[in-house]
Amino acid sequence: MSGMTEVSSLTGRLLVATPALSDPNFDRAVVLLLDHDEEGSLGVVLNRPTPVDVADILDGWGDLAGAPGVVFQGGPVSLDSALGVAVIPGEEGPLGWRRVHGAIGLVDLEAPPELLASALGSLRIFAGYAGWGPGQLEDELVEGAWYVVESEPGDVSSPDPERLWRAVLRRQRSELAMVATYPDDPSLN
Repeated sequence: MSGMTEVSSLTGRLLVATPALSDPNFDRAVVLLLDHDEEGSLGVVLNRPTPVDVADILDGWGDLAGAPGVVFQGGPVSLDSALGVAVIPGEEGPLGWRRVHGAIGLVDLEAPPELLASALGSLRIFAGYAGWGPGQLEDELVEGAWYVVESEPGDVSSPDPERLWRAVLRRQRSELAMVATYPDDPSLN
């Protein structure tokens, strides 16, 4: 076996930007990892709503998107592509939906919306995504750029995405809960 260590999958977990993370794309970002293996990682930023209504860019999906019914900026990669993430409880998901982790899955936005309408618990549309090459995310974790925490189904559809960073940190049963009180601009302390 080569020097490739087994990557334990973080799929379905949240990456929460630490105050030390300097990349403005990810300032206070909460990223839901949709895929994580030795080939790299892919996720969407859950707390970057845009002013654009889902109905304006995706015919038929606007009514199915949870409030706020806007497109979210999922990350800096492929901003012209849309990803649908939906929470569907239960064993069987409908056609056009692929389970990623727990009740969270990806929606095929090419499918007719009415196929999924009755089953969708909550839907969020993301323009673009966050991507990492092989080992890149692991390096950032070692550098202390991200906290890795468990996701909850409600994180995807948080009605108050601007407060998600603090909310996710606050519910941790560790010193991370203290980070939630970190000021937006540390120089004001």
